Amino acid sequence: MTDGSAPGGVDIDIDLDLDRAPDDRPTPSSGPIPWLVASGVTVLAAVLGLTLALRSGSTPACAAGRALAAPPTGTATHSGKATFYDSNGAGGNCSNPAAPANRLYVALGPTEYAAGAACGGFLDVTGPKGSVRVLIMDQCPECAPGHLDLSREAFTRIADPVQGLVPITYRAVVNPPLPGPLTFRIKEGASQFWFAVRIGNHGNPLRAVEVRQRDSGPWQSTARQDYNYWLIPSGAGAGPFTIRLTDVYGNRATVAGIRMAPGQMQTSTVRMYGRGAATATSRPSASARPSANRPAATPTPARRPAEVAKASASVTAVANPPGTRPAGATARWCAS
Repeated sequence: MTDGSAPGGVDIDIDLDLDRAPDDRPTPSSGPIPWLVASGVTVLAAVLGLTLALRSGSTPACAAGRALAAPPTGTATHSGKATFYDSNGAGGNCSNPAAPANRLYVALGPTEYAAGAACGGFLDVTGPKGSVRVLIMDQCPECAPGHLDLSREAFTRIADPVQGLVPITYRAVVNPPLPGPLTFRIKEGASQFWFAVRIGNHGNPLRAVEVRQRDSGPWQSTARQDYNYWLIPSGAGAGPFTIRLTDVYGNRATVAGIRMAPGQMQTSTVRMYGRGAATATSRPSASARPSANRPAATPTPARRPAEVAKASASVTAVANPPGTRPAGATARWCAS
């Protein structure tokens, strides 16, 4: 039994039989009872609305942060801070074969590393003592946006290492000089049933990688992994492959003759942009016999070991001149 008082001082007895099905409940009499019921419904709706809003309303802050993750691009100058670390010669989360010979590299926090999207790009960093250009090759899981973890050698160029932490400014390098022609490495365990490739020497961050069998057939899109391999889970065939690359500034290069040779480094004659961007001077060497076994699982370690068993292989470039952009070009960023 529940007692309630309606406006006007009228006492009302409401008999609620909780053991009776809703259809068997007596019809409420006319009077102030509908007002009380309506008020209860309003309160209940407000509670339910608040619950639903908390569960499925606006995007959580952490998800919104992930949506905004992107590598530094364009010509904007950013402010932040720098520390330093030593990769001990390893190539970092970007699966580089090794640290660059000049040992000038940087690790970015998750927001700017952007699940591998920053890999292979370059930054110009300025500190109290000077400036340095560094290769993005690693992730610093604990670093917030604007916090760059430089190699010791790079940090020494901009500040006294005794300081440990210094204020900096930095910006992306658009179309930096390329260290060499494009390189390709098919991952260990790859076969006609599972395809993964890492691309090197592309200069700017890559936006898309597409693959097709030989020089015909439909293009297949790949999915970038956070360790900087481009994946087709169902495979791309036995090869050889033609691979088309597009970077965040619209430069595009197409390379044919990439063999199914897991674990081997294949060096092309094609550069992502500039001189040598589209040449056709050599034929691919004989294709390696592909593995017949599909890997049990997709390897996704947080940090990859140094690449080994390098083997140069000639490839044929497909004429497809890139549109080299001016230094002030705006990046077209698309997350993969």
